Amino acid sequence: MCVSTSAGAPGPEAPAPRRPWVVGVSGASGTPYAAAVLRGLLAAGESVDLIVSRAARLTLLDETGISFRDGHWRDDLAAWLARGADGKPDAFAAPDLSGVRHWAAGDLAAGPSSGSYPARGMLIVPASTASAAGVALGLSKDLLQRAASVTLKERRPLVVAVRETPLSGQTLRHLVALDGLGAVVLPVSPGFYAGATHIQDLVNFVAGRVLDAVGVPHTLYRRWEGELGGGSRPPGSGS
Repeated sequence: MCVSTSAGAPGPEAPAPRRPWVVGVSGASGTPYAAAVLRGLLAAGESVDLIVSRAARLTLLDETGISFRDGHWRDDLAAWLARGADGKPDAFAAPDLSGVRHWAAGDLAAGPSSGSYPARGMLIVPASTASAAGVALGLSKDLLQRAASVTLKERRPLVVAVRETPLSGQTLRHLVALDGLGAVVLPVSPGFYAGATHIQDLVNFVAGRVLDAVGVPHTLYRRWEGELGGGSRPPGSGS
């Protein structure tokens, strides 16, 4: 006799809905910062929606020699994430990109342009002063700005890792406005107390602080433990 188990029996659990972090890359110098943040998110098992602005593609080409193309974005992203901050092309193992989705910067009908899209929040790394101004003023000239505006109106975390120096009064006013709207304004300002010995260490420090701001765990830099000189000792050396 065949006994049916369909009535009242628990079925297989449905997979958890995808809730990505939106990562926007603007045209400011500092594409290694974006790469480090992306590697950190993927290492933590997070899903990512990636938006690379038109200006960012020019910066990426200038800083790395990599052309980021919509039709070949997966290959181009893999090459970018494998490159170290010192320019070495194979400094990192190619990460699993199955959790990454790419949206063209001009696609204003993309998922992150709507508040009903289930994103966790947004990280703009690096953020140019132009992109920061656009977000502060509520403009939506491209998907990066639109997604940031949506993030703010939905009260989701927004980190703006601004990369510019010196800062004009006008830019400072835009950054104060972003702070007032609930964004985390995070200047790209490396710390040296973690014992940096390589340019990648300084990049990772900034990337780690970006991830700290949204609660994503990582091991990108040595944390301060209240002891002077701690950053000069190798990991695991004790006191």
